Amino acid sequence: MEEEKAKFTLRIEAETLQKFRYAAKRNLRSANKELEDIIKKHIEEFEKIHGKIEWNMFAVFPQL
Repeated sequence: MEEEKAKFTLRIEAETLQKFRYAAKRNLRSANKELEDIIKKHIEEFEKIHGKIEWNMFAVFPQL
């Protein structure tokens, strides 16, 4: 079963978004999947420098 996806609203200049969508399309991805990939790569690089981020969703979201 796939993990439930969180939703995130992003405010961005229209031109930047259009350029991002163009780049995503060139990579054969939706803008959403392109952004998800970029975020995952950023976290991976961050953890290489600063160590693994310990994730406990109940500590961050105690109402769950």
